[in-house]
Amino acid sequence: MTNEEFIAVAKAKVFENYRDRIINNFAAFPDSPKVFVAWYTKILQNHKALLGVSDPCDQHYYDVTYNGDKKQLYLDVYDKQENKCFEVED
Repeated sequence: MTNEEFIAVAKAKVFENYRDRIINNFAAFPDSPKVFVAWYTKILQNHKALLGVSDPCDQHYYDVTYNGDKKQLYLDVYDKQENKCFEVED
């Protein structure tokens, strides 16, 4: 699987998961949210990416991993638990 193929599949799977949760929980579907890649790496035949959805109501981030040996794709969905700000002095 090429980098571009993995990114396309990862975005599609994240969007499917997002869409299924939104449709099940709301009557109306938000206007065209975008799936974006925040981080990506490839080591040997394995791919990994952290993705998000441009819907401000979606407080999840998505970890997609492709195991090239087994030809399996894994999707982990995480909830944001906290957001803290710390002042750092130079």
